[in-house]
Amino acid sequence: MFSYCSDPSTLEGVRWLSCYLTTAKHMTFYGSFGTVLLLLAVTAPVALFFGFLGAMATRSHIPPLRWIGVGYTSIVRGVPDIAFFMFFVIALDQGIEWLRHKVKCPDWTDPIRQGSDFLVCPDAKMPLSSSAAWVHDAYSFSIAVFTFAIVFGAFAANVLFGAMRAVPHAQIETAEAYGMTHRQSFWRILVPQMWVYALPGLSNLWLILVKATPLLFLLGIQDIVYWARELGGMKTNAFAYPHPDWRIWYFLGLLAFYLLLTKVSEKFFARMMKRMSHGQATSGGEAQRRGATS
Repeated sequence: MFSYCSDPSTLEGVRWLSCYLTTAKHMTFYGSFGTVLLLLAVTAPVALFFGFLGAMATRSHIPPLRWIGVGYTSIVRGVPDIAFFMFFVIALDQGIEWLRHKVKCPDWTDPIRQGSDFLVCPDAKMPLSSSAAWVHDAYSFSIAVFTFAIVFGAFAANVLFGAMRAVPHAQIETAEAYGMTHRQSFWRILVPQMWVYALPGLSNLWLILVKATPLLFLLGIQDIVYWARELGGMKTNAFAYPHPDWRIWYFLGLLAFYLLLTKVSEKFFARMMKRMSHGQATSGGEAQRRGATS
């Protein structure tokens, strides 16, 4: 980045450090923080959507839908995250390529499964080997978002289902007594009030999602933990900027990043809880009413 960085062997002190911290690999490392934040920003609403669908299915009066909802939440929550990530990603990727193979290569005669190898025609590969690098990155990121959303959507479904049951049933009965249909009472009475009961569980789920972001490495994405390990490790003379083992400093930086993200998240959810508790028949709402009258 700087003009004096052309010959690292002549650098010392602050100049050496400034050149070292502005290499192309470090720029990728800095960009990986944005990748983590983007993953959180996209995954959270998608997981919440899956969770809402799962909660609605679990409380459905239609047995097949209820079985699907209960099965989804029970199976996904019962499988360790790391095992689910390693299995589901491979199965999903191969499933997509298998479908593309059946459509694009109907005349293919060789077996797809050959021992431990999964071989499809070149046109069925996803993405194609000739695709640009950003296509490969976007595909890996999409798979990561979908996988995270499936896992954390199951936990969100359990939280939302409990929140729906926490809303006093007498309010639903009153709404229906005033002529509301079951659907109207659900969307106008139950859903607006359930969030105050769901928010504590969802806030914990958000922090668990934050802590799970290092699993991106299992999905083929070079995240901040990957780059901290690579850049902080001891270099040899083959590298332009050899240094001792500095992984502790890189991981201390990641520790500060995650603690800061946790602190900001706690403040955000505390403000959301205060706002949603206003006028509700909960301990938080009662505290606000007593504070307003005192």
